[in-house]
Amino acid sequence: MKDYHISKNNSFYTIGLNYKKADAEVRGKFSLDENAIDRILEQAKLIGLDGLLVTSTCNRTELHGFAQHPYQLIKLLCDNTHGTVEEFQEVAYVYKNNDAINHLFRMGTGLDSQILGDFEIISQLRQSFNRSKKQHIANPFLERLCNSVIQASKRIKNETNISSGATSVAFASVQYIINTVPDISEKNILLFGTGKIGRNTCENLIKHTKNSHITLINRTKDKAERIAGKFNLIVKNYGDLQTEIRNTDVLIVATGAQSPTISKELIYTKKPLLILDLSIPKNVSDNVTDLENVTVIHLDHLSQMTDDTLEKRKESVPQAEAIIEEVKEEFIKWLETRKFAPVIKALKKKLKTMKDEELDFQSKKLSDFNSVQADIISERIIQKITKQFANHLKDTEIDSDTSLELIQRVFQLELESK
Repeated sequence: MKDYHISKNNSFYTIGLNYKKADAEVRGKFSLDENAIDRILEQAKLIGLDGLLVTSTCNRTELHGFAQHPYQLIKLLCDNTHGTVEEFQEVAYVYKNNDAINHLFRMGTGLDSQILGDFEIISQLRQSFNRSKKQHIANPFLERLCNSVIQASKRIKNETNISSGATSVAFASVQYIINTVPDISEKNILLFGTGKIGRNTCENLIKHTKNSHITLINRTKDKAERIAGKFNLIVKNYGDLQTEIRNTDVLIVATGAQSPTISKELIYTKKPLLILDLSIPKNVSDNVTDLENVTVIHLDHLSQMTDDTLEKRKESVPQAEAIIEEVKEEFIKWLETRKFAPVIKALKKKLKTMKDEELDFQSKKLSDFNSVQADIISERIIQKITKQFANHLKDTEIDSDTSLELIQRVFQLELESK
């Protein structure tokens, strides 16, 4: 396939970093909260970028958009995070045009996820697009591309076994607890943080551990109470955190803060304590590992867990890739059509002008000239001519760029400025 320059001076880029080369600490430096994403979108508009999508999850941070040079996007990211350009370059990737499109399809369908087939990413992608649309920096290209990725994701989920078996960060954490902690159904479990990962983890805990000793704590208590009400769980105040940690056997941290929420000073325990940190950046301070009887496991370790479910999922990858290629081909066809649409529009306008001039001339020359009938016939001819040109440009065997230039030159077309 060819590269696709959507506007005259800009190309479509993806810049970012993920779990493959960047560990949790580095990813934490480049993670973006909602306020930071809003700032990036606003700044992008100020510097005249044409369309931007920002995704930031526990295992990746990426900017997808149009720019004259990828450094414009890299600078936006580094200016709004704790990471430097030098740190970014050590672990980063930059994709352009068709490669960027390919990457977004693989990322959005779970093929590039830390846990293969994790479909949580598609809802995050949808949220990212809605945020860009709300900020008026989502152009038709991004809308069509995101919709195509969502379509591919749905088909892969419905037509393959790549999502078979409940595997996600939340599921992996619960499986680790079950495999590590004896008599888990009798242990005290404390879940600190009730965002999306916290909620999913809570549901997996109840489903797989049969444990009724689960306590929830969240800075905003009513959020925890809404979840607790569904499952008849205990909710404690944020101020009770230290006391509850002392009484628990397993602490799950899913707070999603930009700095550690659990430190060495909060923990006083004489019995074994397992802490699972499901946050990016890390929300459990490194000094916690100095404590006796305390084991800290981060989500990067959980994501490396391989089991029969994941092995079975790998068998579905070729089928998933075939679906991606099919949906992507439809997108590329639309993209090519979008590419030559201004020329076809200008050609149609030029032919209509020629028609009007000729009909006006003939109506003055011929006394019995039927202008209505002539107009109908002329319009049909124009439709057939422009359709013939459009079909020619859609032909994958021809160089559409050369053809577009030739059509413009022959008919002396003036394209409307965007």
